[in-house]
Amino acid sequence: MIVPVRCFTCGKVIGNKWETYLDLLQAEYSEGDAMDALGLNRYCCRRMIMTHVDLIEKLLNYNTLERQPPQGADQGNHPPSSNH
Repeated sequence: MIVPVRCFTCGKVIGNKWETYLDLLQAEYSEGDAMDALGLNRYCCRRMIMTHVDLIEKLLNYNTLERQPPQGADQGNHPPSSNH
């Protein structure tokens, strides 16, 4: 979901390495070489980066605060009218 700030096992800060890791992968580094370049030597930290699935962009598509009302819907706050 969201990049973990710390390794769950050892507590090392890893959240600041995610973007650099993606940049290294785009630059044709292998996963292992990219993690070596970032100083991720422990297998627990490597696991945190390698198995992370970045879903935050997909989740933002479902933000209920930014939903638009259906077209044609009355957007005013009028009290209900009485047809007596």
